[in-house]
Amino acid sequence: MSTGFNEKFFIDTFFVALSGVPITLLVTIVALIIAVPLSFILALTRIHKTPIIQRITQVYVSFVRGTPILIQIFIIYSSIPLILKIIFEKYDIHMDLYKINPIWYAFIIFSFSTTALLIEVFRSALSTVDKGQLEAAHSVGLTTFQAYHRIIIPQALIVAMPNITSTIVNLIKATSLGYALSLSEITLKAKVAANVGYNYIEAYLDIFIVYLILCSIVEYLLKRYERYLNKYKVAHS
Repeated sequence: MSTGFNEKFFIDTFFVALSGVPITLLVTIVALIIAVPLSFILALTRIHKTPIIQRITQVYVSFVRGTPILIQIFIIYSSIPLILKIIFEKYDIHMDLYKINPIWYAFIIFSFSTTALLIEVFRSALSTVDKGQLEAAHSVGLTTFQAYHRIIIPQALIVAMPNITSTIVNLIKATSLGYALSLSEITLKAKVAANVGYNYIEAYLDIFIVYLILCSIVEYLLKRYERYLNKYKVAHS
């Protein structure tokens, strides 16, 4: 057992934790690729008050916002194998559920959570754009898709960027809970290294520093993009 701060372990484990960054980024990127278009469509159903879907979306958003993500992880992680077992038995599919890579569960869980958060981000941003602009676009012959692509989305994106940045940074931090899925990301790699000599203080500090660096870089890049959009807004105002 460790009796003091182990500088060598601290330095060595920093690079061990750093090796988990690609998995963290992969989960984050895949979750965003799934969540962004899906959440935008569901946000439109809320704005246009689409029957049934609007109510289902409200319940979904309330569930995600009202429960800890760790609980969502446990519920989904436990439910998916049961659902897959029923499907496999029905269609006579021979596949060992216990051999599924946990990263697939991570994709589903973090997409599920991020979609709900982005629905509210897009809904609030789209609500700031004057509805008359859609009618004006139709009057000059643009389709609804063209109106959203050329006029409405660029304006809404400027408003949404601060909240999108917060959501992405929070998603990166939330992936630290991937250790509950045995996902080989930053936290799990550092904790496994710490188990041998009980150097948990050093390991947690390494995790803290790696996430701080990673989130700071992502936030800096997104802030720069936000400033770029603001210049675009001024130039066209």
